[in-house]
Amino acid sequence: MFRGYLRLVVFGLGLLIGVQVPGFIDDYSKRVDAHRAESEQSLSGFRETAHRFFKDDLDALVAHYRASTDAVMRSDADSVNRLVTRANLLEDEWLAMHGPWYTQVVHLMTSADPQLLQETVDAYTYQVLLAPQAIAWGLGCALVLAWLVELIVLAAGWTLGFGRKHRIIQTEQRHWR
Repeated sequence: MFRGYLRLVVFGLGLLIGVQVPGFIDDYSKRVDAHRAESEQSLSGFRETAHRFFKDDLDALVAHYRASTDAVMRSDADSVNRLVTRANLLEDEWLAMHGPWYTQVVHLMTSADPQLLQETVDAYTYQVLLAPQAIAWGLGCALVLAWLVELIVLAAGWTLGFGRKHRIIQTEQRHWR
């Protein structure tokens, strides 16, 4: 009876962990959107200048600033270059987070921006979504966790000799008499 309740607890824990996945993905995606909007706002004036003088090429604008004899302009080249680099990174993150759910998960697990990921972890609040994808994630994680715990317990029990029956074969017993 205790094993049955323990299985239910493990399953429930897996369910609660699993329903967090879509919420975390959604939070990360919203964070990327917010940073991307802020980045675009910061670059808007430079984009207008690049549109007027460099056919929308921000890299040409940065190169022009770097080639200037004015020290202030050269210094601004580094600042604008950082803004452009950040905008490109956020655009790539935004595109990755607007793909199918499985590419979003792979992206978060393998190549998400560490700073944005840490910000999301720090600000994340646990939530129970009742959306179909959250239910699917919850059930999937619950089954996998329950299966893994069951395998570990069975393997440990088998290794330690619990549940095995020790039979002495009578022919061997007679042989030693």
